[in-house]
Amino acid sequence: MMASTLRARPSANQNQQSAPDNSSSTPEPREYEVTLDPNERISRQPSFLDLVRLLLGLLLLSATLSYFVTSSSLTWGYRPAWSRPARIRAWLRGPITLTPQQLSLYNGTSPTLPIYLALNGSIYDVSASPHLYGPGGAYAFFAGRDATRAFVTGCFDTENLTGDLRGAEEMFLPLDDPAEVVAEKVKIKRGEREAREARRMVVEAVRGWEGLFDGGKGGRYFWVGWVERGGEGWGPRKGLCKRAREGRRRRGDDGGGDEGVRRAEDVR
Repeated sequence: MMASTLRARPSANQNQQSAPDNSSSTPEPREYEVTLDPNERISRQPSFLDLVRLLLGLLLLSATLSYFVTSSSLTWGYRPAWSRPARIRAWLRGPITLTPQQLSLYNGTSPTLPIYLALNGSIYDVSASPHLYGPGGAYAFFAGRDATRAFVTGCFDTENLTGDLRGAEEMFLPLDDPAEVVAEKVKIKRGEREAREARRMVVEAVRGWEGLFDGGKGGRYFWVGWVERGGEGWGPRKGLCKRAREGRRRRGDDGGGDEGVRRAEDVR
């Protein structure tokens, strides 16, 4: 008798158990795929190099526009003081000291020498304006000398082209009213107060001119040293010129006291 072997057919449940569960498995990424962590944030803040590039781009744009507008300058006509060769040479050389006789050589007549003028003992280089301070210029009489008195009083005659400020404060003193009756003690105190105020205004006038020449005019003028007078005196005391006398105000009137400062502003 032939023996037969019966094989049992697997049930449906068994097929489901034996079949691989593809739904729960994650396929391995391919080599060209990039996986990102969903919790990772990409930084979009500009770096230092980006800021440098932006700044250089703005400077290049500004220089280009400046050249097309001015036809000559890349900085809109502005030239910083440190970029001027004469000022750099003066800085490297250091301060100089000149006697009045030596200073007189720097009046613009020599093409090999700069143009100097002095104010209150300080020497300034005004070579950047030969049309003003050189030969034939409107202010050529200031070159090669200390003419502080003329700067303050506005008197440009030869006698006032000096550094002697003695008596210059009188132009700021008010004129007396002959009809005014004031006690002598009051008059003395008032005179002392007005004298102090007049001297202060002389100092302000000098400082106004110093502001013009020491870095004024866009840095074209600059300080270079001092005038050495030695034991040389100023000579006899000088009186006010006609212009300064006529410019004095009467006591009680306003204005007129800042004449020297206004002249400095006019020349700027």
